[in-house]
Amino acid sequence: MTDTAEDIPKRYFRQTLDIIHKGDDSPVTVADQTCERMIRDALAQLFPDHSILGEEFGFEDKGSDLLWIIDPIDGTRSFISGMPLYSMLIALLQDGVPKLGVVRMPELGEVFTGSADGATVNGAAISTSNVTALKDAFVYINEGNKIALDAPDLFRRLCQSGREQRLSYDGYPHMLVAMGHADACIDYDLQPYDYLPLVPVIEGAGGVITDWAGAPLTLQSDGRVVAAATKALHREMLDLLGG
Repeated sequence: MTDTAEDIPKRYFRQTLDIIHKGDDSPVTVADQTCERMIRDALAQLFPDHSILGEEFGFEDKGSDLLWIIDPIDGTRSFISGMPLYSMLIALLQDGVPKLGVVRMPELGEVFTGSADGATVNGAAISTSNVTALKDAFVYINEGNKIALDAPDLFRRLCQSGREQRLSYDGYPHMLVAMGHADACIDYDLQPYDYLPLVPVIEGAGGVITDWAGAPLTLQSDGRVVAAATKALHREMLDLLGG
């Protein structure tokens, strides 16, 4: 299903597109809408009793304890600017808990999956690093421009944290944590379809991902997310975020 669906954004990538800005000023294209519609239709055929929540077409409530989450193009701004690090995110929740996560990187040819059985990229097992101390960590800071505007003191602390830092966006830095290439990723101002698909991949790889207070991520979370390779590093990240 997702392997067929990813052909849609690839077909539109780096082409001239009409861009619509939604009520929250986030952009959307025909690629986002067409891709989500294809995934929704496939899920409806395979699992007609399951509920669906997608970024572009909202909530379809079937009264089920099983809910599919869809973000057809995570990183639409990256997509429309020709940056190949946009992704496709899908999760299956049971009673609100993420049980399955799929992260496809159409332009990189990578597909990540995560569940209680572990995490993989293109079928090969992946795991987080064993870094336990923030002073040794490679830290990605997502949505740094928003953090700098809303919490400049925190942004300054983040930029001075870890062994190395990189400013970034979207879901791929979290996958770098899952693969052990990076050690932590801070994220900000996300929606459920942005962060819930990441949870089974990070946890399946042995890492920890929560909100900034250390609580599990749910549909009601406030959009502030932190992923870390180990529990010890995660505790330091929470201390840093808490000031």
